[in-house]
Amino acid sequence: MKKLSFVIAIALTCLLPSGKALSNSADFGYNFAPLAPQRAIPRWGEQNSQSPPNLDDLGGFNKTKRSRIHSKIQQRLIPDSLGQQAQHLYETGQYQKAIPLLEQVISNYRESGDIIGEINSLVNLALVYQRLGKLEQAQETLSQSSSKLSQLSPNTKESQELKAQIFSVEGQVYLSLGDAKQALSNWEQTSAIYQDLGDLNRLTESQIYQVQALRSLGLYHQANKTLNKIKETLQEQPDSKLKSTALQYLGNILRRVGKFQDSQEILQQSLAIAENLPNQTLIAESLLSLGDTARLQGETEEAMDFYQRVVEESPLPDLKIQGQLNQLSILIAKQEWSQARKLLSGIDYTLTTLSPNQTAISARINLAQTLSKSKNSNLKSPNSLATYLADALKLARELGDKRAEAEAIGNLGTLYEHASRLDEAQDLTEKALLIAQQVNAPDLAYQWQWQLGRILNQKADKKGAIAAYSQSVQTLQSIRSDLVAISSDIQFEFRESVEPVYRELVGLLLEPNASQENLKQARDVIESLQLAELDNFFRDACLDAKPVNIDEIDPKAAIFYTIILPDRLEVIVTLPGQPLRQITTNLPQTEIEQQLALAWRTITSPWRGLEKENLQTIHDWLITPIEAELANSNILTLVFIPDGALRNIPMSVLYDGENYAIEKYNIAVAPSLQLIDSQANVRENVSVLAAGVTETRPHRPNLGALPGVKEELENIMAQVPSLILLNESFTESNFNTEVNNSAYEVLHLATHGQFSSVAEETFLLTWDDVINLNELNTLISADQKQKNPIELLVLSACQTAAGDSRAALGLAGVAVRTGARSTIASLWYVDDLATAELMTHFYQRLATGKVTKAEALGQAQQELLQTPEFSHPFYWSAFILLGNWL
Repeated sequence: MKKLSFVIAIALTCLLPSGKALSNSADFGYNFAPLAPQRAIPRWGEQNSQSPPNLDDLGGFNKTKRSRIHSKIQQRLIPDSLGQQAQHLYETGQYQKAIPLLEQVISNYRESGDIIGEINSLVNLALVYQRLGKLEQAQETLSQSSSKLSQLSPNTKESQELKAQIFSVEGQVYLSLGDAKQALSNWEQTSAIYQDLGDLNRLTESQIYQVQALRSLGLYHQANKTLNKIKETLQEQPDSKLKSTALQYLGNILRRVGKFQDSQEILQQSLAIAENLPNQTLIAESLLSLGDTARLQGETEEAMDFYQRVVEESPLPDLKIQGQLNQLSILIAKQEWSQARKLLSGIDYTLTTLSPNQTAISARINLAQTLSKSKNSNLKSPNSLATYLADALKLARELGDKRAEAEAIGNLGTLYEHASRLDEAQDLTEKALLIAQQVNAPDLAYQWQWQLGRILNQKADKKGAIAAYSQSVQTLQSIRSDLVAISSDIQFEFRESVEPVYRELVGLLLEPNASQENLKQARDVIESLQLAELDNFFRDACLDAKPVNIDEIDPKAAIFYTIILPDRLEVIVTLPGQPLRQITTNLPQTEIEQQLALAWRTITSPWRGLEKENLQTIHDWLITPIEAELANSNILTLVFIPDGALRNIPMSVLYDGENYAIEKYNIAVAPSLQLIDSQANVRENVSVLAAGVTETRPHRPNLGALPGVKEELENIMAQVPSLILLNESFTESNFNTEVNNSAYEVLHLATHGQFSSVAEETFLLTWDDVINLNELNTLISADQKQKNPIELLVLSACQTAAGDSRAALGLAGVAVRTGARSTIASLWYVDDLATAELMTHFYQRLATGKVTKAEALGQAQQELLQTPEFSHPFYWSAFILLGNWL
């Protein structure tokens, strides 16, 4: 069979957001998940993960129907041994060696006057440059190809197809440069060309490329719509290699956005097609993807089975090594050391069978990282890890892969850091950082900046450490979209790879009696961490953060920034018009979290005796040291930006020895001050859309009936103008229609709901279904949010997921995702009668228009507190106000 020009056959072989290249030929290192995210983002040793896949070289896009230009290109390259050699080098990841061959091919075409051959070879050369991170050379080469294209008649089919090829590869270069907007423009033009040519397959291919640019731009809804369109198109096509691979791509994307069940179903379709073809390579690739999805669902045994099939059935050592490494990381996580040692011997053998390509580099780096994290020197000695990395470094230099060189050197620096050989560690880290910056790899740069900060801190160079950490945080903020693009990678863990950068910097800044400059920087870093946590929670970076000044929001409010560090609790208090205040409690993190857990049990267990000592302890940590200043500043409202386990405690319940905090202050919570709509809203004629479910529903039989909901909603209607959707009326469709066609200021949902640290497990129950967090966001349209923003969302029968210490993050997610300016929700499910009573009091006060939302809620809570049967904090403190408190 004749070979295609590799501008057609493999020029578009790039990594997907899931890290999976839609290609057999140049797919090196899929599933080698990084320990930290990457910009443009290759995985460890891989190509650019933001670059688009090649759907064509898998044979699914009707090769027999290619245009005349494709046939001409085929005929040119077959007899050209230089072209064949260059293609082989490209396929095996030996990019540097391909360059002189391609340059000779271009010269040959130029001398023979073959413009089409020259253009294709120039585009191939540009792609090689892009792989190597030599983006200026790539752009220059593409410019040459465009100049040559102008010599051809512009209206021919051949010219249009060549133009589309140039646009497509140019889009990859733009994406590598971080210019997703221009990349999208290029791929839209490519799509338009294929639309005009009637090439549905190429059009679909180009649409897949667009998805990556859309996600990089934060246009997640549009990206998902495009994916659904692609899915529908693919389902209509006959089974083929293309369909199997494209479905696999979709499955990987769905995994990345946390839709694990959908991911599993799509990947099973991909596997079934691959098995029917049959195609062993596609089978192995689908199995790897299924293993990753199963692993993220917590199904490690099922994941091991998928990976074992890859090891046993894969025809390619490149795929086999990936299955083995994924198995090893699971065994190490489970501390099954004997099994891990047994597997290591097999891994070492497979490494010897790999060709000298990026897979060989990635495998060695991945293996060294996995073993280093295990902290078990009985598996491999530090010298063995250094040997893996030295071999990877040697290969990277032989292949001219500067990015892989930076990875290998930086990881060697990590080994020296762990061995406390700090001078050598610093030297290696600085070299790795320099190379990462030279090849425009901020995803690597932030890691080495972070590592440099740790090293300098150990060397007692605190100023240098703070500077390095600050640079790392700045770099992280510059790659927000890239971070969330890989937030579901099997070895990427936000809490290990990103969160510590922020926390460790805050720890350095907040020394005893820290300067105002350091306090301000620490406050900003805490804000950035809150934003990064929500980005990771949503798996997108669409939150629009806007710096705000507390003086401009509410001169009678104090803001409490909290952060739990390994050895202490730090609080930064912002008072209007005054210097920042620092409050430090020197206790180990474990003791702080134990005290918070005890407080939670106290307030959620009304059948136990109420022990207020622990509530007073937390009050002493946060409020007591600054009570005099609060009084002197006439502070009426306390706004908390809580961290970690503090999110699970309603601050209204803190006790000073005589009174609860709610008896002295209005209380509110903000996920981040930068994410709230800070303007006060004049409320006139408050109107409510109230919806609820009173009965147990078959689609969630574990959620009991809520008989008190009917009374709760009727009481609201008695206080303010309301439309009620109860039981059969509260369907997702009806709710969607009412929300978007009417201007209600308040949405009140009295139905079961759960907040989880996983966005997809955060949901609200309707009569016919459940609405998850992402669906809730799309139900309330962008136009509605802009024209008639919802003033208040009330969720009165929700609870945080049991056993999930970070579940309150889901509540913060709801608060910012729906577009409501404020949200009131319960941290745990409260008695029906108590909830109805509290909501009645709340709406009575809100309807007057004379109090803020925080005041209305606080006064309602105090009413229950004074009622003997509901005086226990279980009944009144569960409800918290998030967002705008005015």
